[in-house]
Amino acid sequence: MEDIINNAYELGQKYEKECTGCAQSVIAAIFDALGIWNEDVFKAATGLADGLGLTGDGACGSLVGASMVISYLFPREKKDFKDMRKPMKAYRLVKKLHDQFVEKYSSCRCHDVQKNLMGRTYNMWDQKEYQEVISSNMMEHCSKVVGTAARLTTKIILEEREKK
Repeated sequence: MEDIINNAYELGQKYEKECTGCAQSVIAAIFDALGIWNEDVFKAATGLADGLGLTGDGACGSLVGASMVISYLFPREKKDFKDMRKPMKAYRLVKKLHDQFVEKYSSCRCHDVQKNLMGRTYNMWDQKEYQEVISSNMMEHCSKVVGTAARLTTKIILEEREKK
């Protein structure tokens, strides 16, 4: 189990550094570590980087992507849409992830995590600030956040699967 969890962390760091897109990077890391894949879940995370659409104004993309994996693996299906109890397992597991993430980074909001790690935020849509992102070592910080989200999520998933 520890090997899978550590692999998720390493893959998360690697994918964020090589490919960027924290939500997709964390999904790919978790899926690859678990030996599963769902292209639709991966594609659905395309616009979720840097707190939604590169705005920083939203939850950290790695936390959102990781939550999508939990929801995919512990879903409420369309046939059960009216049953408000069906998504409770996913809610519980995502809350557990959220709480662990906030404990580590003091917030789940992208701008807050950036300020916590780098002392400031960056406007990815501003060409000058985008160049500062490259020189600021932001990718190193974000890759560790993605790796951590992948590790926490993979551990939660494996522990939940062991209960069965």
